[in-house]
Amino acid sequence: GARPYCHQRVAALRRRGRGCCVVAPIVLHGRAWGELYVARQAGKPVFDRDDANFATVLAAVVASGIAQTERLEEVRKLAFTDPLTGLANRRAVDIRLDEAIEAHRTAGIVVSLVVCDLNGLKAVNDTHGHAVGDRLLERFGSVLSLCGAMLPDALAARLGGDEFCLVADGPPADEVVGVATELCDRAAVIELGDGVACGVASTGDPIGPVRSARRLFRLADAAQYRAKAARSLRPVVAGRDGEVIRLADSPPKSAHDRRRLRGNRP
Repeated sequence: GARPYCHQRVAALRRRGRGCCVVAPIVLHGRAWGELYVARQAGKPVFDRDDANFATVLAAVVASGIAQTERLEEVRKLAFTDPLTGLANRRAVDIRLDEAIEAHRTAGIVVSLVVCDLNGLKAVNDTHGHAVGDRLLERFGSVLSLCGAMLPDALAARLGGDEFCLVADGPPADEVVGVATELCDRAAVIELGDGVACGVASTGDPIGPVRSARRLFRLADAAQYRAKAARSLRPVVAGRDGEVIRLADSPPKSAHDRRRLRGNRP
């Protein structure tokens, strides 16, 4: 057991021209995470008990720092993640879209936004209960994540309630519309669901200048509103449906319109 291991340590020290070493375990959550290893050159004073004690304290400080980093990472993850679906949340979307719009303004990168409403959630909640409604949201979240993976580095997110979105920067508009179509097809066969109303706005289409995330959201919302009103089985695309830009530019006529065409987008 221990003796062959000690001999291996001594042999390793000799090969490196070291005369002694001190080793202190780094313990995290009650388990060995690693070790703090310090060696001295041959001929230097041998480490004593005080050195070993100091190494133990230093290993504990390292373990504490690692644990704190893990906690901060968990907090960061929670801050940008929807707890039900595990998708990104609205805060993550706002940051990503602001960065993407800046890249569009400075380098001409194509930025696309897919906004979709999960149809029939209220009916499921009313008929089967909110636990079943949550399962429906989770299933659609999985479908959205799967489709989002078809676009390089796309961000799949739940904005809240029955609203979801995809943010893509780089792929051409046609590719994003193709993925949105696939999303509609897959959503249509989710058990207990009633498909999705899906709107797409992309700077790769003729939608006029887009200088802010708010503008792209208004266009995607308007496209989705058109899809909802027409009960379309396919995505409605800003710049390809002539009514969308007019709708995005017109003042909302009702509370429902205001919810759809948000003026409070960042």
